[in-house]
Parts: sequence; C-alpha cells; structure tokens
Amino acid sequence: MDPRVQAFLTKQHGLFIDGATREAKGSRRIDVFDPATGEVAATVACADASDVDRAVASAKAAFDAGIWSGLPPVERERILLKFADLVEAHGEELAQLETINQGKSINIARMLDVGASLGYMRYYAGLATKITGQTLDVSIPLPPGARYTAFTRREPVGVVAAISPWNFPMMIGLWKVMPALAAGCTVVLKPSEVTPLTSLRLAELAIEAGVPAGAFNLVTGDGATGAALVNHPDVAKVTFTGSTATGKAIARTAADRLLKTSLELGGKNPAIFLKDVALEQAVGGAIMGGFLNSGQVCAAASRLYVAREIFDDFLGALSQAVGGMAIGPGLDPASQVTPVVSALHRDKIIGHIEEARRAGARVVTGGDMPNRPGYYVRPTIIADTTNDMVICRQEVFGPVVTVMPFSDEEEAIRLANDTNMGLTASLWTNDLAKTMNIVPRLKAGTVWVNSHNMIDPNMPFGGYKESGIGRDFGTSALDSYTELKSVCIAT
Repeated sequence: MDPRVQAFLTKQHGLFIDGATREAKGSRRIDVFDPATGEVAATVACADASDVDRAVASAKAAFDAGIWSGLPPVERERILLKFADLVEAHGEELAQLETINQGKSINIARMLDVGASLGYMRYYAGLATKITGQTLDVSIPLPPGARYTAFTRREPVGVVAAISPWNFPMMIGLWKVMPALAAGCTVVLKPSEVTPLTSLRLAELAIEAGVPAGAFNLVTGDGATGAALVNHPDVAKVTFTGSTATGKAIARTAADRLLKTSLELGGKNPAIFLKDVALEQAVGGAIMGGFLNSGQVCAAASRLYVAREIFDDFLGALSQAVGGMAIGPGLDPASQVTPVVSALHRDKIIGHIEEARRAGARVVTGGDMPNRPGYYVRPTIIADTTNDMVICRQEVFGPVVTVMPFSDEEEAIRLANDTNMGLTASLWTNDLAKTMNIVPRLKAGTVWVNSHNMIDPNMPFGGYKESGIGRDFGTSALDSYTELKSVCIAT
C-alpha cells in the first residue's frame, strides 16, 4: 500500500468548507469499510443540517463575491488544468484509495477512475473558455421602424449541489464538479456515505490547484445530509447520479420550487446478439458489458438477448468463461472478480438471485457467495427467464446477467424495449443494414454497436424514460449549469 494512502486512512476526516477541513457540529461519525475484508478502513464525519447550511453559505458567498465566476475564463481554465495535473501526479494514491474504499480492481481504478477522469477533467477545463451566446435579428420591431441589437449570454446558475454515487465515486464526482466549476458556478459535493474517501482527497487537491475557498465545498453524511442539501433554499441546481427511487424523490422536492435538476438514474440495459456475430466477440462483449466492476455500473448489460440459432453455444461459452474468472481483492491485479461495495448490497444481490430461483429461473453458474472474508458474489448467469420476472425488470447492480433467446429481430427489439428504464443498449452484429434499422428503434439514451460501456466526454450520456433527466458530457452539458439571458438594446 502506498504510504500516502495509509496516512490518509488514519486521518480524522472532517468536512471541507470554505477552503479547509472543518469539524462537523455533531459528534456522529460514519465507518467506511474495505469491501475486500469487511474491516473498517476509516471513519468520516456525518454532516447535519447546520453543517450543510455552513457549506452552502460558503458556496453562496463565494458566488456572490464573484471570486470564481468573475475570473477571466482562461484563468478558470488554467486552475482546472492544474487540478487535473495534481490528480495525475497523485494518480496511484487515488487509485489505491478508490480500490480500498469501493472494492474494485486496481486495474479499473488506474485505467478508468484515474486515467479516464483526467481526460474528462481536461475536456471540461477547456470548455471554460468556450461558453458563448448568439447574436439575434429582431423580426418584429416595436414600434415599426425601431432598431434593436439583440444577443444571448450564458451566466452561471449559482450554487450547485452535486450528489455522487458509490460505484465510481471519484470519476462521477468529477463529472459533476468539473462542468459546474467550468461554467463559473460554486459547488457543494456530497459523496455517498459508503465511498467518500477519494472525494475528500479531491477537495484538498482542488484548493492546492488554486480553486478559491468557497468555490468547492464537500460534506460527508447519509441520506439526511443529502436531503438537507437538496432542500436548501440557496441551492440553484442539483446534479444527482444514483437510483431511480432517490432520483424521483429529488424531482418531487425540486418541483416545489422549480429547482434545476440533472438526474442520471438506473438502467436495466439490454444487449442484443444477432446470429451473425462471432461467438468469441459476443462472449467477450457480454463479459465486458455485464461484469465490469462486478456489474456495479449503471450502464451494465444485464439483459442479454441472443439469437436462437447461436443461443446454446453462446450460453455454454459464456458460462465456461465466467465460471473460470479469478475471485479476489481489488488490490491484487490478477483478480477478475472483486467484492461488491458493502454487506448490505451483497445481501440485496443474493436476494435477487434467490427470488429468480423461486420464480422458476435457472442459475447456470454462480449464484452464491464464496466462503471468504469480504463482500463477494460469484458472477452469475441466469437462464429460463421471462421478461415479466423481477430479475428482468429491477436493477440488480451486481455481477448478474439474464440470458434469453429470441426468434427474430422484431422480438429482440420488443424484449429490449420492454422496460421502464432506457439508459443504454448494445447491438452485436456485422450486418450494416440491420444495424441502421434496429438502432433507431431501441429506446435508450446510448446505443453501442459491437461494444458496451464505451463513454467519452464528447458524447452526451443520459437516459430515456425513468433513467433520468438531462445529459452529461458533450459541449452542451455546460448549458445545464447556466441561465440563458436574452439582451435587447434599442439602437
């Protein structure tokens, strides 16, 4: 273990308000566990409503004073690029911290949580200097003959409450913090109480990079902490990634005062394998799509629909490959299956599997917990399912996939769209005509062809139906952190 990680774990972690670590008002603390062992790795403060008020007040004071939004855009860009450089310099420290806290493979933490995050950080830092309006011609001047010059400008919305999930806490936290800061907003970040450690370290690095005190605040805590943040009257926007149930609760709260929201919620994502796809390609795609980070991915391919002509061969090859995956702790680079995030979540996953058995589904491989310390679930393949089973309708968020045959493309499309969610989907085929016919008919915010879980900062990401509101990524993502103002000048 990196000695910097060991030192960080033993710190008395507080809240991060107004540019420094502050003690919470209350004495309650939250244990943070290492999923590989089930042992306590650290403790963090649990912020109450008064702590949230302090953090929001700091963010609002910084915003009102213009100490961040008032900087020249190129200066905001410079500071955010330095922030990215510091994350890169501390990359191994952050990757190990993420693995210890979340349980994921150190390979994923290095490649995605740190490596990919750097790309997102630099992308959004660059957008700080690309915020533009439009010049407009006035079509109906009043009184007739009058002349006007009209244009639009985008202005930062204010204090942003950013609530990040536990599956990719560092990366998704940065997906929220970076566009908000690039737009000139100030931020209060609330990470999941299960995985707060890398977010705390990021706050320190942001200040070291030159982000002014008050522009980036952080509160750790539970659901009550998050509710206090969402309900705070000085919060102008909430950006949330997490469960559909929590997203709906935030939306109901936001409706009372027309609070701006961006909600990236759950997915029950299909992958369709047509009969022409190569077996090796299909199996590799199913493993990457369904079992990345032990299936704890909102975009994971958890429903696999396979052409009947190749179904038996696909199921046999997938079962053999999955059954041979090495199970072990995330810090061991040889581990292919690492623990899930918590004991509670492990038990929920096992509950889903048992319910599927009771409903008549067949567990082809996996379906249980290895006899070892930590929060492990064997990678599980379930067959003989129907689309009305709970296992095919509710998000499991674990290393569990269902595999079902289809007879033709029409049936595959119908099965894939038979869900109240619509985050992602993938299509696996070498037939261009079928690709161009099927892709527009899949009701999902992202459709991949011959890949799954491929995201990029320049490619908008979000869902149809109950998978959320709004889009992350892309140049238009900054729009949701701004107000659009029209200016009309009589000339």
